[in-house]
Amino acid sequence: MNSVNPFDLLSVSARAPHAIHKDDTKRETKRIRQELVGLQERLYAENQRSVLVVLQGMDASGKDGLIRKVFSGINPQGVRVQPFKEPTAEELAHDFLWRIHQHTPRHGMIQVFNRSHYEDVLITRVLGLVTAGEARRRFTAINAFEKLLQQAGTTILKFYLHISEQEQHERLQEREQDPNKQWKYEAGDADKARQWPRYRAVYADVFRHCSPPGCPWHLVPADQNWYKAHVVARTLRDALLAMNPQFPPNKKARPR
Repeated sequence: MNSVNPFDLLSVSARAPHAIHKDDTKRETKRIRQELVGLQERLYAENQRSVLVVLQGMDASGKDGLIRKVFSGINPQGVRVQPFKEPTAEELAHDFLWRIHQHTPRHGMIQVFNRSHYEDVLITRVLGLVTAGEARRRFTAINAFEKLLQQAGTTILKFYLHISEQEQHERLQEREQDPNKQWKYEAGDADKARQWPRYRAVYADVFRHCSPPGCPWHLVPADQNWYKAHVVARTLRDALLAMNPQFPPNKKARPR
């Protein structure tokens, strides 16, 4: 059997294992989402720790849809979603983590990053805005930043949504042709898709340099939305079970 190199996306399947049954998996995902409702409530009530979910992936890998499928039904008071787009002039006037740190989760919260601080060592390198040397310095800063969050009680789950080139091509075509999805289409989508080899290389660097034992990357097959949602929901559920948040004890009435 050939070994899989986790740093080489060409060697990683973008589809569910053959033994996985779609309908059974969707039913299991539904059960997991019900578990997440209760676990999130306990995390919020405990108000001592937090969870940060980082979502990265190529265009059309389905980050928005994943957020809807996994987090719908959870109390919106306990979940926040923060997208990160092209930095503003104000953000560029600070260090690259400045705009990120102000959106990290407070105690009791689940925070979802739709793209993240990793954009500053991904698209910046593809566009030639950051050198390899600067990227290495940023890897060091990212690892220290994530360690700081962990020390403050934040569990970090980092997901790369792994979509195949063929599936991405079909989804981008659908964006262009489907009136209900044309709002997602951008003129540069095709150009980005042609940069797959370069993106594979910079993602490999990210996986290699920013996967410490306590904060690894999860490479999620993303060609099938039902399986992608299952993997992320299950991983989040398992992390919360390991945290085992507890409701605080009842407050005793003060004597008059």
